Amino acid sequence: MLSSNPIVNFFLQIVTLRGTITWDVVWQNLFSTFVLQGVILTITLAVLAQLIGVLIGLLLYFMRRARLGIIRGLAEAYVWFFRGTPLLVQVLFASTFFAVVGLSRQLKAADIFTPLGFRDVFLDAFIAALIALALNEGAYMAEIIRAGIDSIDVGQMEAAKSLGMTYWLGMRRIVLPQAMRVILPPLGNEFNSMLKNTAAASLAGLYELFGTAEHEGARTFNVLEYLIIASIWFLTLTTIWGFVQSAIERRYSASTREPTQDITNWWGRAFGWSRHKVPVGVPSEVAPSFQGERR
Repeated sequence: MLSSNPIVNFFLQIVTLRGTITWDVVWQNLFSTFVLQGVILTITLAVLAQLIGVLIGLLLYFMRRARLGIIRGLAEAYVWFFRGTPLLVQVLFASTFFAVVGLSRQLKAADIFTPLGFRDVFLDAFIAALIALALNEGAYMAEIIRAGIDSIDVGQMEAAKSLGMTYWLGMRRIVLPQAMRVILPPLGNEFNSMLKNTAAASLAGLYELFGTAEHEGARTFNVLEYLIIASIWFLTLTTIWGFVQSAIERRYSASTREPTQDITNWWGRAFGWSRHKVPVGVPSEVAPSFQGERR
């Protein structure tokens, strides 16, 4: 409905793109069942892909430090390939691969999403998108983890070895907790990007948030409205994660606490979490121990 005020009418024309956007459709479908299903799939896909990507990145770091040149070469080739090719191509390749080797039909037959209340979600599309996103993320996490671990002075590992620790024990108990402070900010940024990169899963036929908006927009001829819905949800998810990331980073910087604070476990040293504090000037009665892990 146009206003009699020319200025208001001018802005209404801009907001509605001269009446081509029906905002009622946006508000009515913002929390529809199909859209919420897409939101849940987007979050699930992003979390799983990021976790797997971190593990791949950690594995690649140690492969690039291996003594055998062929292992180092494989790691370098992995990073080179997945950082140098578009994510869209990788998603399409993964989805096509399942069809070529004849796994798509078997995976579709294993319908695990329908009992959970999801509609038109197939396992082959989900796995293809997950594999592509995780493999792509692993290449970027390899560089982030390399920068984080290499930022720690080599004397830390030498001190760990002087206490009788093996390389792996010193890495797990000494180096990695300190490197996490460097790794965490870019890791948070990568997850923010991962939430948005899940839109590429629509190329595999997965109805995540963008795929749902694309499908429903084409079905109802409200393409712009559903793209706005997807944009609102993506903005919401990334904004929420921004607050979570800021809180984690503030908490993580608290790992530089007073030395009198009793933090004896790996997560406590890494994130600055502890069950209790020891008052300043009062020595701890029980010294931290490695619980038989020194070997």
